[in-house]
Amino acid sequence: MEAFRAEATVDAKGELNLRGLPFSPGEAVEVIVLRQNRRDHDGGRLPLRGEPIVYIDPTEPIAEGDWDATR
Repeated sequence: MEAFRAEATVDAKGELNLRGLPFSPGEAVEVIVLRQNRRDHDGGRLPLRGEPIVYIDPTEPIAEGDWDATR
């Protein structure tokens, strides 16, 4: 299934207008509409959701004294 992502704003009539779709005229498509800016709707409780995870030296050994469990 080929996917195409577009951003649009609902107009005063509650309608969306999508232009420049990469599909042939008459081709059947499935449309799923999601609210944008989900981060704003969680009340700021998950500020890192969607941020990339970075591991610095993930295979580097850790000294035994650096573990919190041994303290």
